[in-house]
Amino acid sequence: MHRVAVLAANHVKGLELAIPGQVFGTAHSAEKSEGAVFGAPLYDVFICGERPDQVVVGRSGSEMYRMTAPYEVSAALSADTVIVPGIRTDLEAPGEVLDVLREAHRRGTRIASICCGAFVLAAAGLLDGRRASTHWTNAALLAERFPQVEVDPDVLFVDGGDVLTSAGAATGLDLCIHMVRNDFGAAVAADTARHIVIAPQRAGSQAPFIVHHESPGSTGSLQPTMEWLQLRLGEPLTLSDIARHAALSTRTLGRKFHEQTGTSPLQWLLVQRVRWARELLESSDLSVEEIARQCGFGTAINLRKHFTRRIGLAPQAYRRVFQPPAQR
Repeated sequence: MHRVAVLAANHVKGLELAIPGQVFGTAHSAEKSEGAVFGAPLYDVFICGERPDQVVVGRSGSEMYRMTAPYEVSAALSADTVIVPGIRTDLEAPGEVLDVLREAHRRGTRIASICCGAFVLAAAGLLDGRRASTHWTNAALLAERFPQVEVDPDVLFVDGGDVLTSAGAATGLDLCIHMVRNDFGAAVAADTARHIVIAPQRAGSQAPFIVHHESPGSTGSLQPTMEWLQLRLGEPLTLSDIARHAALSTRTLGRKFHEQTGTSPLQWLLVQRVRWARELLESSDLSVEEIARQCGFGTAINLRKHFTRRIGLAPQAYRRVFQPPAQR
């Protein structure tokens, strides 16, 4: 049985603390005995806490209740997967938690964070040189505090193989379902999601939820230009083309785009193209070459390079996993 440790530091956030137990505790094998609702459980989930009388906080950071975890922090070293829920970002993670995370990573344990848990992973040095996600309201702070981390404020989660990070609290559900899919296949993940009453794979990103605050002196939203780009993903657009549509210089476009999206125009365009390629791989029988053309990558080789880097699977492998059986 796969053991999952939820590693909770003091002032852990309540919703994020509960999510791993809900998802992994619901995952059961497909084989069921006669009359049973579930098959055999696939995960053993346990909570490791920093201290007795530990504070659990709500969204505002205020105390909701106190708990005593049944296992000490060091018990997380016995797990196959360690999940780190978020804590208040104005607090530093204790040294014992960071040491356990470093040792678990050294041993090859899979480690994942939910929302601001990425700050704990970054403090442990586990995100150095890696792409990572956190809640969009804290993405800039994570990037400022840990400049060696490549913060992606757009995605729901980032799967780096041995280290995974998710965005807002609810994306912890997406991340945990994704891990179930990786561990036991799409059918078990879909069944788990069905029992929790969530989508087995949520399309999209944080982008629709992000509130873009313009800096002093900044005027005008780039939303019309972003919508224009969405309709032209297959075209060989340049930075000058985008600037021309926005009626801005390329330098001003880059500054305003970063202010409003947290990334550059061409990186944002790349993310949209990869997302469109995912949808076509899941929902169509188009060849990889045709998908590459329609999504603006030009060649299958170029699509494979960018798709694999961002998704972690090559296009054909992604299609085998995520395309509904009826379409294969």
